[in-house]
Amino acid sequence: MTTSAPTASDMVEDLAAGRVSAVDLFEDAVARIEAEDGAINAVVVRDFDRARDAAKAADAALARGERRPFLGVPVTIKESFDIAGLPTSWGLSYYRNAIATADSAAVARLRAAGAVILGKSNVSEALSGWDGDNPVYGRTSNPLDLNRTPGGSSAGAAAAVAAGFVPFDIGSDIGGSIRVPAHFCGLYGHNTSYGVIPLRGHVLEGRRARIDFSCPGPIARSVADLERGLAVMAGPDEDEAVGYSLTLPPARHRALRDYRVLVLTQHPLIPTDPEISGAVERLAGALGQAGARVTAAEPIIPDLAMLTRNYIELLSAALTVADTDEGAAQRAEALAALSPDDQSFRALRLRGAGTAHYEWLRANEVRAKLRHAWRQVFMDYDVLICPPFPTTAPTHAESAEPTITVDGRMIDRSDQIAWCAPATGSGLPATVAPIARSRAGLPIGVQIIAPYLEDYTGLRFAALIRELTG
Repeated sequence: MTTSAPTASDMVEDLAAGRVSAVDLFEDAVARIEAEDGAINAVVVRDFDRARDAAKAADAALARGERRPFLGVPVTIKESFDIAGLPTSWGLSYYRNAIATADSAAVARLRAAGAVILGKSNVSEALSGWDGDNPVYGRTSNPLDLNRTPGGSSAGAAAAVAAGFVPFDIGSDIGGSIRVPAHFCGLYGHNTSYGVIPLRGHVLEGRRARIDFSCPGPIARSVADLERGLAVMAGPDEDEAVGYSLTLPPARHRALRDYRVLVLTQHPLIPTDPEISGAVERLAGALGQAGARVTAAEPIIPDLAMLTRNYIELLSAALTVADTDEGAAQRAEALAALSPDDQSFRALRLRGAGTAHYEWLRANEVRAKLRHAWRQVFMDYDVLICPPFPTTAPTHAESAEPTITVDGRMIDRSDQIAWCAPATGSGLPATVAPIARSRAGLPIGVQIIAPYLEDYTGLRFAALIRELTG
């Protein structure tokens, strides 16, 4: 389903065997970016001089017999993560000249693992939306079809990997920002359990508090590379590591026949394209034939409509971190005009963004109870499979429209975030894996949700279904 370009794991093996040098990999990546990225616009901040030095240092380390998880592997990094000496704008004009003074926690760990960081990949403005466009760096296109979006907000990350420029990038996900680009570009993406990878250095200039729901995670062409990246980046930050460490449990099972799988193909609040739901249904059938225990999710999981509304309310409050006084005033005016009976997603977002603290506390209590409910579910089941998004990658023109028609129903484009709610609303890990192609030849992925802190259970399952999907 993905490009035939080598994975990070392939490169590590070739480097260790002396079949290629880090400088060779660096020069090949730079040549591809300079030749092909003009039309894609994935790698928007380039740091090739320092990367060349890092590649030379990697070759010297390899010659000394050193072996590290990413030693000599060229990677890019989502623009929203601090890299010392480079700008971190989140695609916002006001921050276009905000130069980071230190690496973010995730970047520092990748660098320590030997990664050769070529630069930064593009994002959606304020890390919001799935169009991969902003006033600082412009718009990113999907390498599989330049007329379409690669998704967002980790647009450049997915595009750089799908184009074969690099085998690995890190994204961040609060509302599908890893999962949707992976789905649109035919890649693997992993939204980690909440808090597993530190968010230090993934904030706007001058801020320290982490954003609610936000999780860093890897985007790659193989599950092995997702696991490699997770192993490097996971664990408490420096201040927390004084008192404790993190050991994520291994996958619950090694074979498909041992998995207990919940299947969800329809969302009660939004429509889903039959090609997407149909692909998940076919996967469920294949899993049953492979010996897995497959069960319909609807009567077992927490109330999906209530869960989704709770998620949108809390998410909208979290996203005010990038708001301006003007934006807050406009939102307050729109909120005042709402009917008390309006339960649309737009109304939920407005109420959530303007919520009083006591209202937030009530919503947070609902979230805590939902997390407990999921814990009970995963005592009897191992993973939940469902669509990652209602559609395949739209065109740029379609992305610019405020509404979209899905399975004959017109909805607000932002309502598509509903499929992110089951995992992100409760801090659960979710992996997207490619499973099919649409009639138009576009990638279709499946979202695999696993128990909290059992990221490797979902990742192992993603690797196993490759045998069923090709």
